[in-house]
Amino acid sequence: MVSGLPPEPDFDAIEAAAPESAGRRNLILTMIGNLVFSWSNNESLFIYILMLLLNTDQASAAVVFATLNTTRARLDLIQRLARIHVADRPIEKELTKLIERFNACTRVRNEFNHCMYTVDAHGAITHTHVLRIVEKGGGLSFGEVRPMDQVREKEMVKTINDLRRLNRDIWAFMPRLQTHLQARQKSKNL
Repeated sequence: MVSGLPPEPDFDAIEAAAPESAGRRNLILTMIGNLVFSWSNNESLFIYILMLLLNTDQASAAVVFATLNTTRARLDLIQRLARIHVADRPIEKELTKLIERFNACTRVRNEFNHCMYTVDAHGAITHTHVLRIVEKGGGLSFGEVRPMDQVREKEMVKTINDLRRLNRDIWAFMPRLQTHLQARQKSKNL
């Protein structure tokens, strides 16, 4: 039986050589931290959107949000509630676009949150190996190995910037959604 295990790294040699690559490694880890930080702040804003759509308080919306155990389920609920409660098509379309932009960033965030990092003999991060099964061309493979190069770093910086812009756009959108939902509720009560 062939195990296919990779050779065990020489941890002592890597740790001894690691100070040489600390600058670039710290840069990569900082970008990963910024990516996770920015993504989490954006995901949390959807609690307020859920609060508005459910016409409830923040604590209740947070309970509903946390009860759903995936981001996809949370966003699906928000989109379904919007179809019920948002009568203004431009506002509904804007919410859909915000969710689409968030989902695009989520793919990059998930890649860096759910991968194994490969380091070289000097402790430099050289590759990521996504730890999920990928179906390509009728066959299965275990994830994708990608180099941590300048192209990849630019992709991370772009995604972080996209998340920053998205955060501001969600903040700008929420008062418009609130105004629409309040007006709609007023007209129902008349």
